[in-house]
Amino acid sequence: MNFRHIATCALVGALSCTTVSAEENSCATLAGTTNSTSLQPFRVRDGEPVDLISGAKTVHGKLLVFGENGVFRAYWQAENGAEKYVLANAGDNAVRLISTPPQGSPAAQGEPGTTLGPLQVLSCPKL
Repeated sequence: MNFRHIATCALVGALSCTTVSAEENSCATLAGTTNSTSLQPFRVRDGEPVDLISGAKTVHGKLLVFGENGVFRAYWQAENGAEKYVLANAGDNAVRLISTPPQGSPAAQGEPGTTLGPLQVLSCPKL
């Protein structure tokens, strides 16, 4: 075995552990709202309906998107809730929901429009 083969195996093993760890540590999933039985992706745009799904419990909510100097921040807000939770990147297809006031100005209609999800949530608010 040469060094490159060993390094490649170590990298693949580490990435596999990270993916499994994120799924195992997940307390919920953020997914688009549809009548489908499977979890659906969603678009990052202001007002986009996105559900927080944990086991048999589903909390309906929406995304709020704010921008500043070309940087967008997405926040999730539960339906009829006042609290806003920023989607903090926690790796591939994983986020942490952190309660924080929005930064920047509300994004223009439909911006940025990137498709994401479903996303594993590694820290869940009590709703």
